Amino acid sequence: MKTVTTWLALIAGLAASATIASPAKAISLTYGGTHVVGEGMKSSISGAKTIDFNSGSAPTSGIATYSTASGAAATVVNTSVSGQHAMPNGDTSYYLTIAPQGSGVEGATGDVAINFNKSLDYFGIYLGSVDAYNSIDFYTNNGVKTITGSDITSTPDGNWFSQTSNLYVNFLANPGETFNKVVLKTSGIAFETDNHAYREAAAKSVPEPGTIAGLLVMGAMGAGSLLKRKRLATIR
Repeated sequence: MKTVTTWLALIAGLAASATIASPAKAISLTYGGTHVVGEGMKSSISGAKTIDFNSGSAPTSGIATYSTASGAAATVVNTSVSGQHAMPNGDTSYYLTIAPQGSGVEGATGDVAINFNKSLDYFGIYLGSVDAYNSIDFYTNNGVKTITGSDITSTPDGNWFSQTSNLYVNFLANPGETFNKVVLKTSGIAFETDNHAYREAAAKSVPEPGTIAGLLVMGAMGAGSLLKRKRLATIR
């Protein structure tokens, strides 16, 4: 039979383990959104807010700010130019296009970083003809998670506009994970996207580690007291 001291030591060890445990590093992908005439697809995720670029530029202030590797403004267009960029399927509105620096095409600004001043648990994006050389980095509380164009198109889905991979993709942080920065990258011409959507992560109240340990220890003391009373009753 374990003594009260043994029980206390065991419970304290469990409390310490619970304190240092870390959540899994993962972001889940789902496909599909809502069709909007002239704008392709938009997010259908509850609570999401959309950046549609319909003003003709990308935000540089507010909850989401866009910046480029070259320091120039992010390139937002509403046309197709052969060999440079193509409008996403069903989308005649403004959209974002990027290409590698030095490539000499419109949108050759390099990586586009989207910094959020809030922690997010969701990011959605309408992709126009996504390619294997396109990728998206998510800066999470567990490090950087990179998802490539190949990762995205490896699972055929009925919500695709066509087999050239015009589709809406939803990136959902797994429980315990959040992110506050997304970087769009490409090593080829080009990476066209529209209708970026995001959702703030819900604030969660987490008990202090000391409080958890205290509750566990008090429970152990109660259990020890009960065992002691049972032993005394047996002896009598």
